[in-house]
Amino acid sequence: MQRFVSAAQVSLATVAAEAGVSVATVSRIVNGETRRASAQTVMRVQAAVVALGYQPNHVGRALRRRQSRVIAMLAPNLDNPAMAAIAVSTEAALRAAGYVMILCDTHDRADLQDEYLQAMRSQLVQGYVLVSAVTSPALSDALARGEPIVFVSRRNPEGGAYVGIDNHAAGAAAADYCLTRAITEPAVIFPAQGSSSTAERVAGFVERLIARGVEADRIRRASAPGLSHLQVGYDAARALVAASAGAWPKGLLCVSDMMAYGAYRLAVERGVAIPETCLLIGIDANPLNAWIAPWLTSVHIPYPDFGAKVVEQLTALWGGTMPDDILLPHSLET
Repeated sequence: MQRFVSAAQVSLATVAAEAGVSVATVSRIVNGETRRASAQTVMRVQAAVVALGYQPNHVGRALRRRQSRVIAMLAPNLDNPAMAAIAVSTEAALRAAGYVMILCDTHDRADLQDEYLQAMRSQLVQGYVLVSAVTSPALSDALARGEPIVFVSRRNPEGGAYVGIDNHAAGAAAADYCLTRAITEPAVIFPAQGSSSTAERVAGFVERLIARGVEADRIRRASAPGLSHLQVGYDAARALVAASAGAWPKGLLCVSDMMAYGAYRLAVERGVAIPETCLLIGIDANPLNAWIAPWLTSVHIPYPDFGAKVVEQLTALWGGTMPDDILLPHSLET
């Protein structure tokens, strides 16, 4: 029978008195350490916990241990479906492993990233997941302290545990697809504010084309500034066709699906048929493509699988091991 006792009055000592054991024994059992107690003792303590309505003080425990069951994810531009997909996958995997995730939008700004890193450290988070991180002073400090950080989608220039795809190979796959469609002079657009992931995709695309006999000066390239890949895609596509007197390439790699949406907007405005006149290739394979962008060919990134791999990397870091990169398989969807 459950006893009605004010939660404020229930302590470890209250549970210990009810179960007829020491406070230390109760403390060990409620914290999951049951090996030193008999099965009967464990059952008595657990029954007392239920009867009294005892709730462990997780905040106090975190302060004593200087850690919590909270993981901070820092990601840029959460209006990007790719970022949202990574967050959903990671939150589900962390929750299944017994952790709570805090999500912060850095907007791809180093100052905001540092602000969140410092704020999360004060909250005693047990680890960090940095999606498409940028170089920043607080990040360098955190790495120097050996804090557990997993980088996702974009490698950290200073090294660290990583989960993502082989971006260079993804770009090469797009090049191969163009050539199989007899598109021998494809183009590529990308953000002027480069990152390792987009740079690797462009490099893989260009290098594969050259390796297969396409002259480097026949590969048209254009970029545009900005943080919104929708606007960058639109502006970079406009710059690309303007540089060729309005001529569109027969094939165009956009380093993200969002950029492809922007390029498509320009094509619609100019009356250019997609994909008949210009084959657009993106990278992400947003699930919304089947509904809103059936015209888009895209390299599929298995974002739903990222979360479990992030937890795997964090677990290795907590165990004192710097794990190897985890590269998930990609595929091209038409």
